[in-house]
Amino acid sequence: MEKKLQFYLKNLIHNGGSDLHLKSGSIIRLRVSGDLLKLGDRVISAEELDGIAQAILSKEQYDTLVTTKELDCTYVLDEDNRFRVNFFYQLDGLSAVMRIIPVKILTLEELGLPNAIKELSEMHRGLVLVTGVTGSGKSTTLAAMLNHINSTKKKHIITVEDPVEFVHPDKESLVSQRGVGQDTHSFANALKGALREDPDIILVGEMRDLETIEIALHAANTGHLVFSTLHTLDAKETVNRIIGMFPKEEQNRIRVTLASVLSGIICQRLVKTVDGKRAAALEVMIQTPRIVDLIAQNRDSEILDSIEEGSEIYGSQSFDQALLALYKEKRISEEVVLEHATNASDMKLKLGNVTSKEKIANGKENIDVFDLKEEEFSEL
Repeated sequence: MEKKLQFYLKNLIHNGGSDLHLKSGSIIRLRVSGDLLKLGDRVISAEELDGIAQAILSKEQYDTLVTTKELDCTYVLDEDNRFRVNFFYQLDGLSAVMRIIPVKILTLEELGLPNAIKELSEMHRGLVLVTGVTGSGKSTTLAAMLNHINSTKKKHIITVEDPVEFVHPDKESLVSQRGVGQDTHSFANALKGALREDPDIILVGEMRDLETIEIALHAANTGHLVFSTLHTLDAKETVNRIIGMFPKEEQNRIRVTLASVLSGIICQRLVKTVDGKRAAALEVMIQTPRIVDLIAQNRDSEILDSIEEGSEIYGSQSFDQALLALYKEKRISEEVVLEHATNASDMKLKLGNVTSKEKIANGKENIDVFDLKEEEFSEL
């Protein structure tokens, strides 16, 4: 059964995809350039998928999956390809989604990220949040930021992830990576422990609950540089989400604390390019005296204006500014700009009502099965 899984994963890699979707009784699908495409007409049965789960999971992991109805883990295909795996039960039986984790950690320069991201990586203390929907590249950006620190500074970096994705070898820094479920029971427990482990930088894979957020704020407030993620769309929503997690009687205190420790927010969206690939459009909020006042005084609606006004001085940028930059570089079409703009009417004026003739080639519905050497899969 594991050979079948490897066959599907090699098809994913060959087609430049990001995720393999396996659903009992359904055609196998690959996510390529943001679209979910069928892998020929190959249907995976419930028995086959259950067999795959038993083949790649330990007995303890499989028993946990059957008991809790879901499980996160990692799978190593070879020295060049690792995958983040989520098994879960749904109406038709077992399903699995496997996301490729690049072994090579790209640099900030290779990713083409704004210089403000490098400056946030070089902060001495504070809280830096990378946000966006699932699959928007948050982990890739964070990995590049940690890699920059690891390559240039003599620090102790502690990561708490579920599961560990990018593996960081010790370079100039010492990197301690902990996986929830494998090396610690919870984010909160690991964070409490981290404060006693002489860290300089702490990465929290995700701020999922109130206790984790509170400890992360405390760590940032006591002189550490803390990185984490949230599933929010922009800076304003991120601020509101964190504060809204707390009881009303606590929100004023948290608002003041957050205003003082929040060094920056990086919000990511992946947009289609004219060559059918994807590019990251980033909103970047940098802590400034005005941003501190806006958050502390509950004037979150003015954050976007402050971000745009600070672009030349502080290097901040809104999504609309990022989209316009990609458009000027002829990487995305006018259609894509208007689709993702915060305000399409305002954006159309900024574009000067110029109609782009560039179109994204996006007519493919199925993925061709990658024909590997027959002898490799003779037992399938």
